[in-house]
Amino acid sequence: MDFFTTVTEVHPSLNDATGVQSKSISNDTLAGLAKTVLALKEDKKQRLQKLQELATQLIDLWNLMDTPPEERSLFDHVTCNISASVDEVTIPGALALDLIEQAEVEVERLDQLKASRMKEIAFKRQSELEEIFSHAHVEIDGEAAREKILSLIDSGNVEPVELLADMDNQILKAKEEALSRKEILDKVEKWMSACEEESWLEDYNRDENRYNASRGAHLNLKRAEKARVLVNKIPALVDSLVAKTRAWEQDRGITFTYDGVPLLAMLDEYAMLRQDREEEKKRMRDQKKSHEQFSKDPEAFSSTPSPARQPSTKKALGPRANGGANGSSTRRHSLNSHQNGSRSINRDGKRDTRQVSPVNYVAMSKEDAASHISGTDTLPATP
Repeated sequence: MDFFTTVTEVHPSLNDATGVQSKSISNDTLAGLAKTVLALKEDKKQRLQKLQELATQLIDLWNLMDTPPEERSLFDHVTCNISASVDEVTIPGALALDLIEQAEVEVERLDQLKASRMKEIAFKRQSELEEIFSHAHVEIDGEAAREKILSLIDSGNVEPVELLADMDNQILKAKEEALSRKEILDKVEKWMSACEEESWLEDYNRDENRYNASRGAHLNLKRAEKARVLVNKIPALVDSLVAKTRAWEQDRGITFTYDGVPLLAMLDEYAMLRQDREEEKKRMRDQKKSHEQFSKDPEAFSSTPSPARQPSTKKALGPRANGGANGSSTRRHSLNSHQNGSRSINRDGKRDTRQVSPVNYVAMSKEDAASHISGTDTLPATP
């Protein structure tokens, strides 16, 4: 603004260019000057407010369309006063009308560009939304969402600003949900990490050469020690997860899912599998213990055969003569089955189920047993 033009409008004598030596200092002149000052202050306030609104619109459009920094720097003289007060703006020309007009033209140009790039901008918002849900392990149908966005834009039934505002609202809600799931998800990650170490520890324990002095053996041993400590914490971690998940579901009235699978179902399945593995480990330990005891003292596991078990004992005495293997009897024992106490067929053609055994079988001497075996060796074998 030109100073002399402004004061001349108050009183012509105030302009030095007129060559008038005297100046008007009447009350009307002083009141006119005071009124002009107030008008200029109000004009300055309005221009600053307008410029700040344009600067805010510019920044929003730039962020929306990822405008490069080089293009943004062309309007630094506009955005530099976005948060300044009226008294802080003192640079000459900072609130010039042509500067405000320039900012208005740029905002209008970016608005038109935004309309032409609406699909690209909306898809960018959708990608941001999907990324938030992905980090929160929440499954959404991204393809269906994109088809809906295309349908809304092509139909023209929704304003671009309204569509973007709705998507921004969805992003805000997604961030809030992700924040509410964070504590549970952190525990899920710890649980899964512990399960991986548990699986590695099982493979490590099955390795018979794990204590050999090979490269990296000491590192595996240290890892196994840490893994055992971590595995022992799994039951408490699972219980804590179940409690927090149930509280979360009761608070929101929905099921807590992890990549589309209910988390409580995952935890229940893991608990059952873990119980099965523990039972299998216990069975294997008992079996191994029994084998070790048998190998140390096999006589402790043998007992005096009862008369009802004599047939199997007799058959085990002569596997070589009758062609059997590993002490088991074959059909070739049919000839002397009656002598050995096995089932026989009576004269009527019916099978006799009575067990026949020598009365003094327990007291039989080695010579009698040998003579009995030699006697059975001479019998002809049946096909």
